[in-house]
Amino acid sequence: MQPVPTSGPSPLEAVDAALADLSRGEETWGGLTLAERRALLERVHALTSTHAQEWVTAATSIKKLDASSNLVGEEWLSGPYSFLNGLGTVAHTLTALEAGNSPLADAKFGTAPGGRTTVSVLPLNIFERLLLNGFTAEVWMKPGIDRATAQRSAGLGQLDPTRTAGIGVVLGAGNITSIAPLDALYELMAFNRVVALKLNPIMDPLLPVFEKVLAPLVEIGALRLLTGGADVGTYLVQHDRVDHVHMTGSSITHDAIVFGPGPDGAARKAANEPILTKDISSELGGVSPTIVLPGEWSRADIEFQAEHIATQRLHNSGYNCVASQVVVLSSEWKQRDEFVAALRAALDRAPARAPYYPGSDKRVSDATATYPSAERLGDHGGRVLITDLNPGEYAPLLQTEYFAPVMGVIELPYSGAAFAAKATQAANEEFTGTLGINIIGTPSTIKELGVKFDAMLADLHYGTIAVNAWTAIGFLTAAATWGAFPGHTIDDVQSGIGIVHNALLIDGAERTVVRGPFRPLPRSLVNGELSISPKPPWFVTNKTAASTGKLLTAFAGAPSWSKLPAIFASALRG
Repeated sequence: MQPVPTSGPSPLEAVDAALADLSRGEETWGGLTLAERRALLERVHALTSTHAQEWVTAATSIKKLDASSNLVGEEWLSGPYSFLNGLGTVAHTLTALEAGNSPLADAKFGTAPGGRTTVSVLPLNIFERLLLNGFTAEVWMKPGIDRATAQRSAGLGQLDPTRTAGIGVVLGAGNITSIAPLDALYELMAFNRVVALKLNPIMDPLLPVFEKVLAPLVEIGALRLLTGGADVGTYLVQHDRVDHVHMTGSSITHDAIVFGPGPDGAARKAANEPILTKDISSELGGVSPTIVLPGEWSRADIEFQAEHIATQRLHNSGYNCVASQVVVLSSEWKQRDEFVAALRAALDRAPARAPYYPGSDKRVSDATATYPSAERLGDHGGRVLITDLNPGEYAPLLQTEYFAPVMGVIELPYSGAAFAAKATQAANEEFTGTLGINIIGTPSTIKELGVKFDAMLADLHYGTIAVNAWTAIGFLTAAATWGAFPGHTIDDVQSGIGIVHNALLIDGAERTVVRGPFRPLPRSLVNGELSISPKPPWFVTNKTAASTGKLLTAFAGAPSWSKLPAIFASALRG
């Protein structure tokens, strides 16, 4: 059975037909064994590998990138590579469950402040240990969940595959191409719901690719692909056949879905009277900070970390829910001026690209209207850097997600442990959103902070925390959780409700903590860091990002020792 197109005279009738198909498909899905489900995912995995180049070609067109640009590496890594990793890890989870084992039976467990149990999710195997050497990720469980409970409950909806949960709608994102299929995969696996996946109109050029890649799930009635505008989305989420809605986007879109648009919607939100009568989960944005811990940095350290933070802002031209928007510095750091100058230079010289996402130019203009002293950087002045602000001027920068190449710097008049504590307080209390936060500091600075640094991690209320890494590594890590910090409600949604990815199907996760090396190879080894990772391929300044991303995607499609030398050779030239 082919996907139901929404083009033609009656797109709403096409939605009706798709949901009717899914109602029948739910019974088929519920009758599949774990082995049969795993076989379906393995077919999707093979098709993703086969059509990966088509996927990236379509993404390159959407993003208005030159096909020869190394920025195309972003589309390899955040597109088919991410989806392949997700499929492969979920298949691993199903294999464990088939054998009567917990997906966490062989996991490495640890502890974190507050009596929390942690689960190591990166690296999961020798290949990840080599390809992401020096990078780690741990899922922190909510307080009170011990190892035995975590192992027993892992598997979520696949612990009883016959118990299905109706139809879930997934409203796909318009920025990162793997988000929509990954979210659909999570609905199927974590909640045992069949899925109506509606693409964001920006991503419509990917429909032919997704039709090919996801065909095994479409054929059995577990998935339907839909396109269309806001009218189709509204009709879909309000449909009587739909049991649950998941969306990726902005809090403004979320509120329009839940409470309705305009002044009437705002009044309903104030009264907490939703018009949506079913549960909704969401992955939304926010203003992501990067906290820079003051310390003794070499010139090479400053330049590398300036490129790192520029990447956190400029990857996908800033159209990421977890793009860093504000750098938090100590005004007492003696290298403050040198670092800001390096950051300015990194933002200025990063490769040019077109502003493909709707409304980007207006959001840039809004930022410069709010901050007239902002600097315009890069080709045609398309990037904005806001510095030298008084504390009274911080609020718009910390509370408005610009979703564009806009970056600001704020300063706190503290050093050492006091700076770490005050930066944590500011991140929790003054910034909009809780999706992700980055912390950068030398290993010696972190060691000197000791238990106070551990307390900093525990006190930060963010869904993903990255130490000397970008939180997007949490997105790329299939077994990690991705989403806002728990506790938001529909009338104060912040960065969303619920999590996705989580390919080990862990129950009771609170957050993911990612760590990376402060320095790349060879300076990492010279300075005593046990990491052989060169400049990461997701850096916007990486000269071989496209070739490395393509090689990594081919490896994810069919892992092999013989493919490693070419990957390492390309990565080292970056």
